[in-house]
Amino acid sequence: MQQRSPTAASASASASSVAAAAGVGGVEPAVTLDQVPRWSDADQRLSPSSSPTAAGSDETPASSFLSFADPLIGDGAAAGAGGRGASRFPVDHEINSKICLWRGHPWNLEVDAVVNSTNENLDEAHSSPGLHAAAGPGLAEECTTLGGCRTGMAKMTNAYDLPARKVIHTVGPKYAVKYHTAAENALSHCYRSCLELLIENGLESIAMGCIYTEAKNYPREPAAHVAIRTVRRFLEKQKGKITAVVFCTTTSSDTEIYKRLLPLYFPRDKKEEEIASLKLPADVGDENGETIIDERKIRIKPLPAGSAINKSAAPAPVDIPLSDSGLTRSRNSFKLDSYLDPAFMSLIKDPDLRRKEQLEKSVQANKGFNWAKLVGFGDLGGPPLSAAEDYSLHS
Repeated sequence: MQQRSPTAASASASASSVAAAAGVGGVEPAVTLDQVPRWSDADQRLSPSSSPTAAGSDETPASSFLSFADPLIGDGAAAGAGGRGASRFPVDHEINSKICLWRGHPWNLEVDAVVNSTNENLDEAHSSPGLHAAAGPGLAEECTTLGGCRTGMAKMTNAYDLPARKVIHTVGPKYAVKYHTAAENALSHCYRSCLELLIENGLESIAMGCIYTEAKNYPREPAAHVAIRTVRRFLEKQKGKITAVVFCTTTSSDTEIYKRLLPLYFPRDKKEEEIASLKLPADVGDENGETIIDERKIRIKPLPAGSAINKSAAPAPVDIPLSDSGLTRSRNSFKLDSYLDPAFMSLIKDPDLRRKEQLEKSVQANKGFNWAKLVGFGDLGGPPLSAAEDYSLHS
């Protein structure tokens, strides 16, 4: 057998390492966080015209993440940017330094954890395309031991052949217009669950693709609002425990959406903060980024039109003085009539009239022999007054 010289072997090994580093032969090189620009970097505001593009290609190359266009510079963007009240997302340079936007698959990054959007059974067929192929068969085998995952929740596995240390699996919601608010909050739970699981395991960096998959019919831009604002709210509370959050996109349309929305929630200076205060949607969620749901109030509705009941305006509330024995009996201070419904009171006979009728019957009965009492029917003077009637009669 012919043996290669040490020089030839060294040259071959060198060529293999160069080929792997360049991504030749189907091997995609791992990308470190140092190679991914931060959102706060000054050179991220360059115009896209200055970024390199592939010759004869309409698709933006993967290297285009090196240059972000400023989405707030446009027609009418500066008009009326005087600010309307306090900003809901003020400038925070420390938080901005932890945000990255990467055009590519998250599992190519050397981070502590990458996020896999999957279904409740953690099936390989419903996972992020290419993830299981890059991680190897061990990932699918471990997923079968997790017992599934509920929508909005997250579970962690090893990353196997990926550059990352761990894989966080989460289940995004299916979207329906009828349940828009529920879908928003479930999606917000997905992102927050991933970040919470990251911290619980002592990890600090995470790469997150679009959890809202097209297969679940979630509108792209509204979902991006939920994703970005949830991460912002989480970092406001836990920024000391996380070093990097990488938003990963695989299409030019998603990339442009993130370029346009990131300055709204992560403004880099006062100008962006002022303009963002005008462009932010009315509902930006609560302190966790979830949609706020107003509690339903029980109201007493008025009767239908045409009712014979008096529709005069309700009297103003009055103070009800109290005594040691309860309500005071002063009619001047306790305006009982203002609390009585005329329709309800019309069903009750006037106590004075009822007492008069009872007395008349009693007088008439006393004029002659009470035959009714003799045969066991008792007095025919009518039923006694109720406590309420007696109180009203003598008050």
